[in-house]
Amino acid sequence: MSILKQLSKMFSTSRSQPESSPESSPADSQVDPSPNFVEPLQRRVIQAPDIVEDGESFRDSPEILIKAAPSPDFEQCKFMVNRPLFEGRSWLFSKFEEAAGSPLAEQVFSVDSVETLLVHDSTAMVTKTGVKSLSEWEKLARAVGASIRQALEAGADPISMEIIDKIPDEAVVREEIQKIIDNEVNPGVAGHGGRITLTRVEGNTVTIEMGGGCQGCSAADLTLKQGIHNAFRKAAPYVGAIYDETDHAAGLNPFYR
Repeated sequence: MSILKQLSKMFSTSRSQPESSPESSPADSQVDPSPNFVEPLQRRVIQAPDIVEDGESFRDSPEILIKAAPSPDFEQCKFMVNRPLFEGRSWLFSKFEEAAGSPLAEQVFSVDSVETLLVHDSTAMVTKTGVKSLSEWEKLARAVGASIRQALEAGADPISMEIIDKIPDEAVVREEIQKIIDNEVNPGVAGHGGRITLTRVEGNTVTIEMGGGCQGCSAADLTLKQGIHNAFRKAAPYVGAIYDETDHAAGLNPFYR
């Protein structure tokens, strides 16, 4: 089945399901959320020798400092470091085998149960399914934080040159992503009043915005992750982070009421 048909079928099926239950409003935080990074609705920053609070001391410290924020469903944890990990670029390591040659990824995947790693600038998003509580993440976050520190203290480039060489110029990334949006993604959601707009490309990091039937739809998150991500990565495997900056609360079927 083509990506276009998969998107159309998935969007149609998901739209027929009940909307997500209302969520509480996000709490104020010192961390500026990046689009489509799954952030806690009420931030809990894990405290440990390797995990610290944000602020002037965090950004300017000569020491390597790390802060962690688990997602509300506890399947992900975002690690923010006061050192560049992959400056100006991003990369998704979807499995352990892909970490070979990249010291940062090798160290993170050496931590038991880590499933995926998304590195962007000075952040690392780790996925681990099956975590049920913040207390479970506390132990895992300490281990991941220590692995990040170890990789940086070793002094080698965190990400392999082989991966860097795979990433084309920003103009090429923009052209390929726009092409897949025009030819496959938008035709797949147009029948349901949806529209996807490419709003920004920075290096190999892509930011999109959903409009029409996609904006505020309870199926939007599923559509983005399963359909659009797959379409982008199939057409342009060098794409790293993919963000969604849609204001879903402004749509006709908002996530939050």
